[in-house]
Amino acid sequence: MQIALDLGQADAFQSLRNHLLRLYEPVPYVGLLDPAHQMVRSILGSRTRDAVKQAAYRNLMDRYDGDLAAIADADSRHVEALISGVEFADKKALHIVAALRRLRAISGDLELDFLADWAVPEALRYLEAFHGIGRKIAAATLNFSTLQKPALVIDTHVLRTLSRSGFLPPHVRDAGAAYDIVMPLLARWSAEELFEFHWLLKHLGQDLCGALRTECRACPLDRFCLKRGVRTFH
Repeated sequence: MQIALDLGQADAFQSLRNHLLRLYEPVPYVGLLDPAHQMVRSILGSRTRDAVKQAAYRNLMDRYDGDLAAIADADSRHVEALISGVEFADKKALHIVAALRRLRAISGDLELDFLADWAVPEALRYLEAFHGIGRKIAAATLNFSTLQKPALVIDTHVLRTLSRSGFLPPHVRDAGAAYDIVMPLLARWSAEELFEFHWLLKHLGQDLCGALRTECRACPLDRFCLKRGVRTFH
């Protein structure tokens, strides 16, 4: 049985958040992009450090003056050259161009603001129909943008920390499956709270709970973690 969930499902997550706030400052919900631009930035961020993602995004926007139509019309090889610092730049360039072209073909423009009127599950399904967009990118497009939708973004750091601390079954290795388990327990959380929760867990995963190196003594999750002090992680 998962230790964390013994506390009571929703209360356990709130307790987890409170413990993380003992270590990290609250994360402000600011600097949001419109959803179409956020979709592009989210595609760039997969398996890539934030600083590298941001640099690639700036390169791309500077070259095309932030014009998504110009990026949609661009040769993907030119896009790849601009984002070369990110992991899998060739595939991401193809996905960005293809996603923008598909969006324009479906809706007639390059806006995703219409998703403001959609329920989160339907909006996720719409975005996941785009080649190269999975649950993490779709959720980030909804939550990290001006849409401010209540969807938790589960990246590798969040997945790892939730799994180790007992909030996910050990066999769950997919963001979509993890999301389907976690989100019903966070149904009452606002978009802002989910945004902050993502970053608190991500910071923990980056700073103390790495894939290969951990700093368990400094971790505030001593009452939760099933893997505390274990040197080999899964």
